[in-house]
Amino acid sequence: MSDNLRADRVLVLVPAWNEERSVGATVREIRAASPRYDVVVIDDGSTDDTAVVARDAGATVLSLPFNLGVGGAMRTGFTYAAREGYTRAIQVDADGQHDPADIEKVVAGLARADISIGARFSDVGTYAVRGPRRWAMIVLASVVSRIAKSRLTDVTSGFRAANVRAIDQYVRYYPAEYLGDTLDSLVAALHAGLTVTQVPVAMRPRAHGTPSQGPLGSTVYLLRSVFALLLAAMRRTGTGSKREERA
Repeated sequence: MSDNLRADRVLVLVPAWNEERSVGATVREIRAASPRYDVVVIDDGSTDDTAVVARDAGATVLSLPFNLGVGGAMRTGFTYAAREGYTRAIQVDADGQHDPADIEKVVAGLARADISIGARFSDVGTYAVRGPRRWAMIVLASVVSRIAKSRLTDVTSGFRAANVRAIDQYVRYYPAEYLGDTLDSLVAALHAGLTVTQVPVAMRPRAHGTPSQGPLGSTVYLLRSVFALLLAAMRRTGTGSKREERA
């Protein structure tokens, strides 16, 4: 397929680790949503049949030899997008929580920004988070909104689209550590001069399995979120210092 044809298509990147029970349905639903979507599943070192199920459902599969985490999987996906000439790419989780019907809406946000986030807290749907986890999300959104000079309510959402500028940025830098794939990568993109917008989306329940919840898990999330934000800020400070030294 030529680069011109790829420019008219949307690459849907699906990071998956041991998601054999849900990835097939997710891939089929994405493909049914629009004939313009090309689906790539990044099999993140799964020990089950994730790759086989995804391929049988019609996805292109990129298999990693061991588990790198969402950040490593997504950087692999963005590298594929850049190499194949795609100008728009979007992450959709394999667990069924991201509704493929909203892909078009999130991608449409790229008409006004380099990165478009599908925001879970914009008066759409019934998705709710309470306790320390919710407090952390509010604090993180407030801080990143100041950096972005735009009101953002959900900076840890993985349902986000990237144009060609953002794809190139993500190929250069896309951290693999906790929250790096969402928070740190977003802060780095903003400091690189990219712009961000958000569109409201409704989240769905996981197709299989249950996310970690409970007071202890929420408190740990709060502490790790603050640490992730501080790490992102420290990286920015370090980069600024190196630039001054070179100057």
